[in-house]
Amino acid sequence: MEILVCVKRVPDTAENEFELNSEGNDLDRDDLVYSVNEWDNYAVEEAIQIVDKVGGNVTVVTVGDDESEEVLRREMAMGANNGVLLSDDAFEGSDCRSIAAILKAEVESGAYDLIMTGAQADDGAAEVGGMLAAMLDMPYASLVNEIEIRDGGKIKAGREIEGGNQEMNEIELPCVLSIQTGINEPRYVGIRGIRKVAKVEIPTKSASDLGIEENSVGEKGSKVKRLDYFVPDLGEGAEMLEGSTDEIIEKLIEKLKSKGGLG
Repeated sequence: MEILVCVKRVPDTAENEFELNSEGNDLDRDDLVYSVNEWDNYAVEEAIQIVDKVGGNVTVVTVGDDESEEVLRREMAMGANNGVLLSDDAFEGSDCRSIAAILKAEVESGAYDLIMTGAQADDGAAEVGGMLAAMLDMPYASLVNEIEIRDGGKIKAGREIEGGNQEMNEIELPCVLSIQTGINEPRYVGIRGIRKVAKVEIPTKSASDLGIEENSVGEKGSKVKRLDYFVPDLGEGAEMLEGSTDEIIEKLIEKLKSKGGLG
């Protein structure tokens, strides 16, 4: 089975103190520490586990600049077989639709049975996986937390839905899945593994290599532009209710009534 996993280099929330840039429409990214997107890491681990069971190859792909190559090598040290960097000045400022269009071109240049993304990345929009599936006209499932390979070119995918419920679907390959955290436990990547892939050649593809018109992606081709980025004002602190369970319930009911929450 040939699996393509889309990954992204994002600011590491555990290693940074975030500040806004001078325009107030993004983070100040000059001195940030970066790592692979957490959701994507689970997707790569799941892909590796599938290939370990049924055979095949795992390819990781990212859209970014030269520094994004480090996340590809990190996932290759984890066990992915190949990496592909999609990089071009024309890709700068791409919105989610443009990112999906760039990834679509890479998918169509190969022969993949399964395409996987993380459930979401640092923008939190959780849009790329669904958009990519729509552009490819492939079946799609989001928030996937269980995968079982079945006979006849099908998979069984479990997905997390509202209310803590689980939904199971049988999906024909090829398809696109967005992977939820918790589906597995991503393996530790040691120095030895990183050294092993340090000099492996990773192909870089530009817009022309992918057959993409430069005006269709990047800032020129994007229909969504971020206008503002801010930290909300802090509200008043929470009120802690004390007493026995019955006393706390009674106090809570009274407060809900006083606020119009209960009739």
